[in-house]
Amino acid sequence: MDLEHWLGRAAQAIQEWADTFGPYRPHPSLDVPDDRFAPVFAEFTARLRDNYPFFHPHYAGQMLKPPHPAAVVGHLTAMLVNPNNHALDGGPATAAMEREAVTRLAAMFGYDPHAHLGHLTTSGTVANLEALFVARELHPGRGVAHSADAHYTHGRMCHVLGMPSRPVRTDAAGRMDLDALEGVLCTGEVGTVVLTTGTTGLGAVDPVHEVLPIAERYGVRVHVDAAYGGFFTLLAGADGPEGLPPEPWRALARADSIVVDPHKHGLQPYGCGAVLFRDPGVGRFYLHDSPYTYFTSDELHLGEISLECSRAGAAAAALWLTFRLLPPTPDGLGKVLAAGRRAALHWAGLIEESDVLELYQRPELDIVTYFPATDPAALTAVDAASARVLTEGMTGTDPVFLSTLRAGREAFAARHPKVTADADGARILRSVLMKPESEDHVEQLHERVTRLVRTG
Repeated sequence: MDLEHWLGRAAQAIQEWADTFGPYRPHPSLDVPDDRFAPVFAEFTARLRDNYPFFHPHYAGQMLKPPHPAAVVGHLTAMLVNPNNHALDGGPATAAMEREAVTRLAAMFGYDPHAHLGHLTTSGTVANLEALFVARELHPGRGVAHSADAHYTHGRMCHVLGMPSRPVRTDAAGRMDLDALEGVLCTGEVGTVVLTTGTTGLGAVDPVHEVLPIAERYGVRVHVDAAYGGFFTLLAGADGPEGLPPEPWRALARADSIVVDPHKHGLQPYGCGAVLFRDPGVGRFYLHDSPYTYFTSDELHLGEISLECSRAGAAAAALWLTFRLLPPTPDGLGKVLAAGRRAALHWAGLIEESDVLELYQRPELDIVTYFPATDPAALTAVDAASARVLTEGMTGTDPVFLSTLRAGREAFAARHPKVTADADGARILRSVLMKPESEDHVEQLHERVTRLVRTG
């Protein structure tokens, strides 16, 4: 796509639409001449250089990458209108786009496209808040159990909602331990279990298919935080090395609620999260009225099923346009995710063959965790070496951008018992290969990191 061309077409299309309403004189208080704007814009663009190159395959640090050009064009085009998807009065076109895009997300997870409830949010944090809000209303007085490796948002949002939260220990692969979960559920104090398909640290996938029957036995709900990993359901049972075991992903259709972030693997700009409920009847917990909205139509207004009020219609427009071109199907977005998964597996193989790097654990999705081999093999040495590689990697003429993850003493011992536990834990290296271009750069990344370790 020629981004410059289509952005010009976007401005032209919106101007043509605006011209149909007749001319008017802009107020002089808003006028900013080009000669005044130019130096400020130059300062602005100069300051934007103080960023890491999220677009480049040598950036393998955090869960960051640029949106697809189609999403950029969709977002900026709609932003020129500036619709608000809280009410049909504020964004009739983009509200319809949001419903259509959310229906595609629901179908991707196996929900009934004609009988579910869902909407976009500004983030996965807000989406999880909404899911836990509904959980509280359905099971008042009961708490939430979640993996000890789950995102910290669950403990935080439980605090906001006044609900107790119970972390559940994980196994040697970073997944929720089923025996520990049953021990928590038998107390009768928990009403909802939160499972994670793609933890933000390791990319671990909780066994959704094994937890569902346990949850049913104890009469608790199941919420799945698929903010990071949700789109990997497109690789469930796929042929080739990128194929994932289908069982946990197929089981998502039986979960009570799901959160996914299109601004991660859905190629969208921040912020675009989504929350979905299998039972549309939970909409009753959102019921409210307003004396000045919801008046142009008797149809459902998205603000009637959302805790947020104002929400950018531009986010819905961007997702809708992207899905028309790269749909959430195995042959659409699935190909994008497959490249990142193959990249992670390839790098893991290179690390396993290395004499200076050790794999912390096999990647389940597209996150690779590893650490420098040290002599002596001790947590303090691993921590220092990882920190040095992170810092030194970002300097020089051939930079590489990584991240670190703190692994606790017990977690490290479960995976690498020969490493002396002379500290409470250690930082390890972590690389997120969520850009499909990573597949062509894995060997360069590996060579650069190897060189950094050797020169330490």
